[in-house]
Amino acid sequence: MPEREPEIIADPVSGFGIPLSWIRSSPDPGALEKVLSGRWTILSSGQLLKRGLTTGTVASAAAKGAVISLLRPTESLVVMTPAGIPVMLPVRAENGHCTARKDGGDHQSDVTAGLEICAWARPSEETLLFAGEGIGNIGAGGLCDQIGRPAISPSAREQIMLAISEGCEEAGIEHVQVEIYVPRGEEIARKTLNPRLGITGGISILGSTGFVEPWNEHLIGERAEELKGAKRVVVSTGRTGLKFSRILFPDHEAVLMGSQLNRLEFAPDQESILCGLPALILKWAWPEILRNTGYNTVAEMVEREPGHENIALGLRRAKERLPHTRIVLLHRDGRILREAL
Repeated sequence: MPEREPEIIADPVSGFGIPLSWIRSSPDPGALEKVLSGRWTILSSGQLLKRGLTTGTVASAAAKGAVISLLRPTESLVVMTPAGIPVMLPVRAENGHCTARKDGGDHQSDVTAGLEICAWARPSEETLLFAGEGIGNIGAGGLCDQIGRPAISPSAREQIMLAISEGCEEAGIEHVQVEIYVPRGEEIARKTLNPRLGITGGISILGSTGFVEPWNEHLIGERAEELKGAKRVVVSTGRTGLKFSRILFPDHEAVLMGSQLNRLEFAPDQESILCGLPALILKWAWPEILRNTGYNTVAEMVEREPGHENIALGLRRAKERLPHTRIVLLHRDGRILREAL
């Protein structure tokens, strides 16, 4: 007998279970192929929304293009994302220099959409990566690297180094030095959270999956409605929380809601969990949590003083806002910092 078609498919980026009925309701005949590519997500109405690309993915393309252009000019190339999905990007690359442009997808508020990220490459005795103009420096604890280091997350750095390695293989070069820079990085960074997080001088190069979720009012509203019907659900504010939520609570449906915590509403009979890094959760519960503490960020407070009384008070306030929900605050390595049952 032929195998039955599964009623749910997993989104290859988020892992979210997508009912096939959503695919069938889409007016786009290529909806299934688009969703499985990872570049698109879908609403229950059948509407497709395009994911953007992270600064890490675009920087990887710029680095790889710069290396390949030491051999020949190139106008497009493929880079691997941390999610394990290859993506093709248009680039302008020749004579060791490459420019790639950031695709914001269907994200209504991605201030880095359209931003150019560039790279220079030259042969060297060892392979090295440098951060140039427009890439921020870390000035506070609890962020993606040590204080004083460029604001390049470990996953983005690994992605870039893989792209450089692939570029070297294609160009027949053993080692290169690559410098990545962002011409308008410092200007754009003023429109981001970086100044408040303690990152100075430019943007961050980030991306745990390589993709930017296409958050808009339709998607957020639909996800909030879907949560109401779930018997067991764990909601996360970001990718780190989502990853560890699936490990810690494997019998719950894991959903990424970003910063839209005001949309959350759970019934007493739901087994609901809010799980993630402390910053968004505590700032949502208590916007003035840092007042008179001497800390610039919640992440810095957690790193230097995890027993600070404001963390406990912020957690209690979060529980007051979601009285039927278990709230779990995580360290970046997945250990539970604190929780309210």
